[in-house]
Amino acid sequence: MLYHLLYPLHTHISAFNVFRYITFRTIYASLTAFLICFLLGPWVIRKLDSMRIGQYIREDGPKNHHKKAGTPTMGGILIIFAIVVSVLLWANLTNNYIWIILFVTVGYGMIGFIDDYLMQVKKLNKGLSIRSKLLVQTIIAVITGILVYADPDFNTRVTIPFFKNLSPDLGWGYILFAWLVIVGTSNAVNLTDGLDGLAIGPVIIVAGTYM
Repeated sequence: MLYHLLYPLHTHISAFNVFRYITFRTIYASLTAFLICFLLGPWVIRKLDSMRIGQYIREDGPKNHHKKAGTPTMGGILIIFAIVVSVLLWANLTNNYIWIILFVTVGYGMIGFIDDYLMQVKKLNKGLSIRSKLLVQTIIAVITGILVYADPDFNTRVTIPFFKNLSPDLGWGYILFAWLVIVGTSNAVNLTDGLDGLAIGPVIIVAGTYM
């Protein structure tokens, strides 16, 4: 939004030319998301706590996990909100890939929301069934793969690590590849995560490679 409002003014005010640089907008989008979480985080935690939306721990689970019972959950709502707002503010919204990324982010965020909601209502640490979760994940991933593949400017070649001269063209197989990467990555993070937020370490390391 800011890109479309302010960048056109660079013909009159040269300082606005910085909005054409992805690095500049990435830094400020990250800062925006951080500030949203920092400022709204305490309020969201208090709100979830007042609504008694807390982590449910199975009675047959490890005893040292029982002290985590009642810890506010569904905090991912704030993270998704921060991401969406910062992207809408700083991204070039004429780029189709921005909307595809938002589609995947919000779609998978909704899966997590429904899963947490069911756990809170039923008071069982199960939520969505594995089959239902995998089905919805697959639908979102396949739609994403089709949208990317349908773009005439998109290159379906992939680079194989350590083999710089090997770059096979997957063609329509890129849709299957997208499904494997999206669903696989999502579940890898989910399996890595735990009561103590074990996933955040690997997520920071992986995300850092894209900065």
